[in-house]
Amino acid sequence: MFEFIRNHRRWIQIVLGVLVAAFVVGSIVSSTSGGGDTSVEVATVDGKKITQPEWEDAQRKQVERYRAAMGAQFDQKRFETPEFKREILNNLVAQRAVEAEIARNHLTVGDDVLINTIQQDETFKTNGKFDVEVYRAALANARMTADQYEASLRSNFALQQLTGTVQETSFVPRAVAARLSDTFDQEREVQELLFSTKEQQAQVKVTDEMVKAFYDKNAALFQIPEKVKIEYVVFDAAAVEGLVSVTDAEVADFYKGNLKRYTTPEERRYSHIMFTAAKAASAADKAAAKAKAEAVLAELRKAPDTFAAVAKAKSQDVATAEQGGELGEAKKGEFLSAALEPAVYKLKQGEISDVVESEFGYHILTVTKLVPETVKPFDEVKDAITAEVKKPKMSKKYSELAQTFSETVYDQSDSLKPAADKLKLKIETLDNVTRTPNPALGKSPLNSVKLLNAVFSDSVLKNKHNTDAIEVLPSTLVAARVVDFKPATLRPLAEVSDVIRVRVAEQEAASLAKKAGEAKIAAAKANGDATGFGDTKVVSRAAPTGINPTALPAVLKADTSKLPAYVGVDLPGIGYGVYRIGKVAQAAKPDLARRASEQQDIAQRVGQAEMHGYIDALKEKAKAKVTAKIDVATADTKTAPAVK
Repeated sequence: MFEFIRNHRRWIQIVLGVLVAAFVVGSIVSSTSGGGDTSVEVATVDGKKITQPEWEDAQRKQVERYRAAMGAQFDQKRFETPEFKREILNNLVAQRAVEAEIARNHLTVGDDVLINTIQQDETFKTNGKFDVEVYRAALANARMTADQYEASLRSNFALQQLTGTVQETSFVPRAVAARLSDTFDQEREVQELLFSTKEQQAQVKVTDEMVKAFYDKNAALFQIPEKVKIEYVVFDAAAVEGLVSVTDAEVADFYKGNLKRYTTPEERRYSHIMFTAAKAASAADKAAAKAKAEAVLAELRKAPDTFAAVAKAKSQDVATAEQGGELGEAKKGEFLSAALEPAVYKLKQGEISDVVESEFGYHILTVTKLVPETVKPFDEVKDAITAEVKKPKMSKKYSELAQTFSETVYDQSDSLKPAADKLKLKIETLDNVTRTPNPALGKSPLNSVKLLNAVFSDSVLKNKHNTDAIEVLPSTLVAARVVDFKPATLRPLAEVSDVIRVRVAEQEAASLAKKAGEAKIAAAKANGDATGFGDTKVVSRAAPTGINPTALPAVLKADTSKLPAYVGVDLPGIGYGVYRIGKVAQAAKPDLARRASEQQDIAQRVGQAEMHGYIDALKEKAKAKVTAKIDVATADTKTAPAVK
């Protein structure tokens, strides 16, 4: 049993982690953060309230699950949105509605079912049989008690009783699924005739009147946006760095107080040869096992280098014998038996112990690797410690001076100079600033939508006030003022006439191509004339190649009740395509495996839809109501003008 736990500890932690995560979904509302005002209501279900702390605790737990699952890809900002918070609250409401229905129907699970489920779980078996010690150890590794785990199982069974049959019994007639698959497999024989815009351009005559008409109709295309020149100051961590100092004594004290952080612990690996003798074994059996150990030890004293070979040949610990008795790293408190720990720590690398007795039998021990503990010298880590000790001081100083910065740019709103002088900041300028971010500035703090909205507010633009101190990045404040304004203007016609002429010519050529294509369709429908069409190609949704991708949807959707059928499609930048559909048929060899998968997928989707409907009905039955106001608008979309 012990060997199973030792060799499978990590695997058990993973399996139990999955189990626990599954049951947390079913019991998420039963745990609260334990703090905050529990009287603050965010929703009510079945006459009972969901509180703000419960909601916040659910958000935190869900974020932690995403953090564990996503690893390096985890981005905290994605889970700080109003949409995410609203989703969590909706889940809580749905869960409470389900719990209310479970209580109303007195759904439960018998002890016999619970016991059988646990005993049949492969996670808790040794050599194919349920092992209570493995069960307890696995739950301990998952930080759960047996009562908690069993309660989670009961809750999950009740949930399955209530909701499981909704999805499982969802039914999709085979004819419906087959028809959908037939639509996907349907093949159409298509011929293409292209009317190119290039071929039509020779007929196009663009007049000055046409250019002027396009210019007047599309004035917005030629608008030069309003621009401003701004002065700005940036207050960030760099502005306070020179104002904060750290003494050598502080750095030295930190080093001494956190010496473990700079210490690489001793690495000690060990092996053993074991002769089993259970606690309940007779004195004679124990003596015989010990005698075997003493005999092997005598052999090893003469040839210590044969330890691994002897372990493989004679050790009765089956789990480690094949590895030459290797037990892994020697960590205090994690030994096979507490009796072995002092013996291992007495040994030097390569030394062999005397025979050591444990509750499992008699052991011969050796240390196969020993790397002594090392401590990084103070000089090596001094710079890093200085930065770490300085960081909280800088944070505190930043908070103090950020308040000063914000108040100064607001109180003395006619100039940035007072704030710049007080905090020793540099006033800089930037020209040609528009209402929208400038791609050329990339991730510059001056490209912040918040800052641009403030710059173009009435207070700043018309009254020449400073903006408020805008947080454009974490620990980065910017204040700006407008020093020059250029209103929006229209580019002169003479400046853009050549561009317009090309554009109008393209439009006219496309129009002529379309007229020619539509005329061809009309003639073909009238007399069946197929001259000019290209080679026949077979297309389908399963094999969507052979014709222009832009035309494919129209070809596949075209009415084919009467053949040949025709469809015309605008092909931007190319011209107008006319497509003749001569035959419609099913694929000769349909993909049966894919069709079976499609039917299963359709049934699953229908089941999911029915489940959503069922949950909505339960919420209505429980008179569920969300009372919290959740603003789903992003902070940067609408920023209120600065008020002075």
